Amino acid sequence: MTSTVTPFQLGHPVEHRGIVVTPLFPALDPRARYVTLDEALPRGLTITETSDAGSVPELQVVNPLAEHVLLYDGEELVGAKQNRILNVTVLVGAGAKLPIPVSCVEQGRWARSSVDFDTASHISHAHLRRRKAEMLSARPLTPGLAQSEVWLEIGEKQQRMSVASPTGASRDTFEAYGDRLRALEDAFPLQAGQCGAVLAIGGDLCLDAVSRPTAFALLWPKLRAGYLLDALERLDRAPTRQEQIAGFVDEVADAVVTTGPSAGLGNDVRLRRPSVIGSGLELDGERIQLSAFTSEDGGRRAFGRIARPSRRR
Repeated sequence: MTSTVTPFQLGHPVEHRGIVVTPLFPALDPRARYVTLDEALPRGLTITETSDAGSVPELQVVNPLAEHVLLYDGEELVGAKQNRILNVTVLVGAGAKLPIPVSCVEQGRWARSSVDFDTASHISHAHLRRRKAEMLSARPLTPGLAQSEVWLEIGEKQQRMSVASPTGASRDTFEAYGDRLRALEDAFPLQAGQCGAVLAIGGDLCLDAVSRPTAFALLWPKLRAGYLLDALERLDRAPTRQEQIAGFVDEVADAVVTTGPSAGLGNDVRLRRPSVIGSGLELDGERIQLSAFTSEDGGRRAFGRIARPSRRR
C-alpha cells in the first residue's frame, strides 16, 4: 500500500495475548540521511536546560556532528531539572544549535540532577502521545499547550496501574512494570528491513514509521516498550482483525494533510480525519517520520479551544 502520506507496505501481523503488531516496510528508497538520538549522544550531541533557571516547555540541543539527528516525537529525556518528552519530531541539522519544544513528564521535581539530559529506554506510551497529538494538532509548536493533558494522562495511568511515584514521573511506571514488559517483548522482534509498525489493541491503533530501516531498528525497542505498557492493561482480549488494521492505514493515507514550520529542518506535518490524528516530518518532499492514532477527537478540541499552557517558565 503506497501513498504520498504512507509510503509503506504492510507485512504479516504478529499476534500475542491479544496484542497485534503489523510491521511496515518501505515502498520507496530513503533519500534523507540522519542518525538517531541514541547514536548521537555518545558522539557529542547535548540536550540541556535553556538556562540555569530552566523553562518547562523548552530545551536546547547542540549538535556538533556532521550528520543530521532525528529526535522522535514522544522520546523521553531524563535528567536536568525534570524529565521531558519531545512534543514533535525534530530533525536537528549538522552543526546546529536550537531550542526544542517539550512537555514535562515528572511533575513533582524541579531540581537539577544532571547538567545534560540522557535518553530513556522507552518512548512514551501510545495513549499519551495520542492525547498530546490531539491538543497540538492546531498549533504544534505553541509552548506548554499540551502540558496539562500530558500530566493528566500520566496521573490517570499511574492510578489505574497502582504505581506510586514520589515525583509523578512517567519513567517510574515503566520501571515498575519492567519485568512484565520484558516478558512480552520477545514476541515482537524486529524484522529485517522494517521501517515502522502498526500497534492494534482492540479498537485502538497506532502507526509509527521512519524513512530509514536502520533508524527504525534503533527506535523499535523504545517504541515497543511504550506499546506494551498500554497493552498490559488489556491483555488476552480478542485480537484486532487484519481488515481493521488495513482500514486504519487507508484512513491515515486519506487524512487531510497540513504542513507548517518545524522546530528544526524540514516541515511539520499534521494529519486529521474524524477518527484519525497524526503528525510527522517532511524534508525536501520526503516523509521521514510519521505517527498516527485512532482518535474519537480528531483534533477538534485543539481547534475549538486552546488548552491552558504550563505556568512555569
